[in-house]
Amino acid sequence: MIHGNIYTGTLLFHLLTVCIVLTQTPESLAVSPGDRVTINSSSSADGWVAWYQKKTGQAPKRLIYDASSRVSGIPDRFRGSGSGTAYTFTISRVEAEDAGDYYCQQYNSATFTVIQTSTKTSLENAKPSVFIFHPSADQLSGGSATLVCLVNGFYPSGLNVVWKTDKVATTTGVLTSTKQQDTSDSTYSLSSTLTLTKDQYNSHDDYSCEVTHETLQSPIVKSFKRSDCSQ
Repeated sequence: MIHGNIYTGTLLFHLLTVCIVLTQTPESLAVSPGDRVTINSSSSADGWVAWYQKKTGQAPKRLIYDASSRVSGIPDRFRGSGSGTAYTFTISRVEAEDAGDYYCQQYNSATFTVIQTSTKTSLENAKPSVFIFHPSADQLSGGSATLVCLVNGFYPSGLNVVWKTDKVATTTGVLTSTKQQDTSDSTYSLSSTLTLTKDQYNSHDDYSCEVTHETLQSPIVKSFKRSDCSQ
């Protein structure tokens, strides 16, 4: 999902003894990929506006000029409208790459002046869902055991999986997949496996998959007891 805070303030600029006040709303915003975003700007004086996007570590990029004209190469999901003292900026279907600060800039024939507040959007953190699967009877009859831990729907991508046997962490036989990002909601998923011989599997009773992520106050632990599983 996408989460953001819109920092909206009122700035004063004196130009030829005229005091211009420009404000931008809403104050806060939380959206998901595919949602529509609307940002409003109002001014105490007439004058065309431009809209800019600013990403961390990058120079501002102009998206809209003269209130409604889209800069060449800018996707048509970005649109501007309005006239006089009231203007609107919309993103028809938000994408993950749209995260950033959005600035409204007003100018007139006398001078070019930046009068801005900003709107920030970023992906909202998402907690993972965790599932554990014990080895099948067919696997065990073949002399091996593969345990699987599936982790779905988390954001951002930083996440850690720890396997434990009888409450003790183990790395032997552990293979964790590369994180995959879902194009529909931009969350991540991965799988982690613990592969053992049948004898190794039978030498322990308690198996657990422990997941840590910045959205969690404490790890998610999914576990099962071998003695409780039909073989």
